Order: sequence, then C-alpha cells, then structure tokens
Amino acid sequence: MCQMNSTNITITVDNELKRKMEELKQVNWSEVARAAFEEKIKKEKRKQIAQDIKAIREKDRSNWSGSEEVRKWRDARR
Repeated sequence: MCQMNSTNITITVDNELKRKMEELKQVNWSEVARAAFEEKIKKEKRKQIAQDIKAIREKDRSNWSGSEEVRKWRDARR
C-alpha cells in the first residue's frame, strides 16, 4: 500500500444509516467514501468541461465544419 498524505473530514449521516453501516463491519467505509468522492469529482469535471465547450461553441458563430476542413486537407495532399 502506498503512503499518502491524509486529512480527516467529518460527514453526517442519519442514525438509521449509521446503524446499517455498523452492521457491515467488514466494509471499509472510508474507502467507500473516498471512491464516491473521486467519482463525483470526475463527473463534475466532465460536466464543467462540457459546459466550457458549449460556451466556446456558442461564441463561435462561424460556419466552420470539421468534416469540411478534413476534406480540404485531404484534397490538398493529392
């Protein structure tokens, strides 16, 4: 296992969820939380990138076409 710098955080769950978690002592809840946080970060970053791309496309009102550009470069090589 690799050594990493760690920080503790506190999360709040309701009593029923805590009881259910305690029943599953074999589960590493810290690892479950870390994985969930990582997945959420990835999803949010993808969402932000998609929004950024959309904003760039909206600013660019030209009639540029990627497929037409590829065709132009292919035809120029002949």
